[in-house]
Amino acid sequence: MINTSKGIDWLIETIRRDQSPDGSWNYPFETGLSTDAYMIILLRTLEINDEDLIKGLSKRILSRQEKNGAWKLFYDERNGNLTATVECYYALLYSGYYEKQDKRLLAAKKFILSKGGIEEVSMFTKVMLALTGQMQWPSFSPLPIEIILLPLYFPINFYSFSVYGRANLTPMMILSDKKFTLKTKKSPDLSELRAGRDFHDSWVRSNELRSLFSVIEDGVKDLIGLPNMLHKLAIERAEKYMLGHIEEDGTLYSYYSSTFLMIFALLALDYKKSDPVITSAIAGIKSMRSTITGLPHMQYTTANVWNTSLIGYALQEAGTSREDPMVEKANQYLLTKQHNKFGDWVIHNPNSLPGGWGFSDVNTINPDVDDTTASLRSISRMDSAHRDAWSRGINWLLSMQNDDGGWAAFEKNTDSKIFEFLPIEKSEYILSDPSCADITGRTLEFFGNYTNLSREHQSIKKGVKWLIDHQEYDGSWYGRWGICYIYGTWGAVTGLRAVGVPASDSSIQKAIHWLEGIQNADSGWGESCYSDSLQKYTHLGASTLTHTAWALDSLISVSDKPTAQIEKGISYLLRNLQKEDWTTAYPKGQGMAGAFYIHYHSYRYIFPLIALAHYRKKFEK
Repeated sequence: MINTSKGIDWLIETIRRDQSPDGSWNYPFETGLSTDAYMIILLRTLEINDEDLIKGLSKRILSRQEKNGAWKLFYDERNGNLTATVECYYALLYSGYYEKQDKRLLAAKKFILSKGGIEEVSMFTKVMLALTGQMQWPSFSPLPIEIILLPLYFPINFYSFSVYGRANLTPMMILSDKKFTLKTKKSPDLSELRAGRDFHDSWVRSNELRSLFSVIEDGVKDLIGLPNMLHKLAIERAEKYMLGHIEEDGTLYSYYSSTFLMIFALLALDYKKSDPVITSAIAGIKSMRSTITGLPHMQYTTANVWNTSLIGYALQEAGTSREDPMVEKANQYLLTKQHNKFGDWVIHNPNSLPGGWGFSDVNTINPDVDDTTASLRSISRMDSAHRDAWSRGINWLLSMQNDDGGWAAFEKNTDSKIFEFLPIEKSEYILSDPSCADITGRTLEFFGNYTNLSREHQSIKKGVKWLIDHQEYDGSWYGRWGICYIYGTWGAVTGLRAVGVPASDSSIQKAIHWLEGIQNADSGWGESCYSDSLQKYTHLGASTLTHTAWALDSLISVSDKPTAQIEKGISYLLRNLQKEDWTTAYPKGQGMAGAFYIHYHSYRYIFPLIALAHYRKKFEK
């Protein structure tokens, strides 16, 4: 039997030192270099000369360049990433501190051209290039702005998109409709990055998409009114939607990308650069700045609520009293962040009151299921004075279950397969919000371990059925919001066990067999970001603390006594808790396969602490 006390004590004290005065933990939410590059481009395009920030971001971007001139999204990405390299090249050039003849930019240019040139970048980047004058807008809008007027019963309508889709597509549709471009005297010329294809050809790559586009057009034509009047009404509706979803800090939905796009969309609608809405939006995304290894990083959003809810739960699982000032402050912070406003979720869930939690510290209208279960776990041991918050949270959770039996992240029943045919790259990630194994499993785990909900309750039974029906052939589950199959399997196994599915069940046995089969020679576990885009488990070639903790927590949940695999894994964690290398900085979260990866700086503490705490609670005498 292994003694975990020293490791647990070290983790708790490390976490204690890092707590903020307000009770939260503001560990960075690091999402690569895209936001850093976009910040330079935004500041230069709006002629805001914040030189310290621009220099710092430029230095950070350069520090991540590979020897071949490219930039990567993750450590083991072969050769490099074209989109990231174009964004970084553009930002460094626009910063004004680097010339085209700089050997580092020449190397980047060579890489870009070798990968097909600027025409092959992602759709989001094409939009940014078009609105800053580096690429022509397509002759037609991939989505006509009149879609915002289509009724809810139409197969494709504004509210059939996920909330993330609406947040980003609304300003994007305005920009595309207006063909808006803003250049300055200092705008670089990126024409040397073209590989020869016509720009228009690069926006839509399949003629089959035109037929679906015509369906949308037909729906628009069915609207009552003159085309010009409807067009004007759609623009007004889009503007109103953006303005109505601005958070107190000035950001749109507290997301960097949607706020960036909104700033330009408002300029396209003739707002002045000095308009308070625009200056407030700029201040809002600037306020999401963090510092990593001494250099600035523009976070995509803040992760304070997520960090704090997970840490509060982990600390209490590890034996820290709810009356410890650290836990008490964390839970008081969480209580102030429970939502009281109706958000867009009410469109598909009209019979519930607000009661969820969001991800960031400024989020007041966009709750999600994962943050809600995490926050409820943390406050579960508080006294009865907080039963109202508890009840509201549980009622909201139950109301958010999809008709298919699973739970999604932000909204209910927004998983239309028709989006796969829309002329929008990665539409399955941008536009839909499907039930997924990680969130469904974690929701079941919460209900099973923290509430008195009967295991015969219809919500539990439907959730269990959804998970069993969606297990992969090899025994794993795909995790939508983490990397990736280890994450999904952890969520599913611990969830099924919490609601009474026996360890002997064939689904759980298959999962355990799979997990034990991918344990590394060093006794840990690790998974590559390639898993999500390849749609199959892909070995990382190294172990990480977080993947190891997820795998261990799964194995511990089904074992009556510590197995050899568990003992080896626990030893790996204890040996490596304090290590610092590329595996500790490797992304463990994802937002969009092949494009958007997240390094949660908190995970290296949270999940090892949970796994060690569960090992001690179950096996140590």
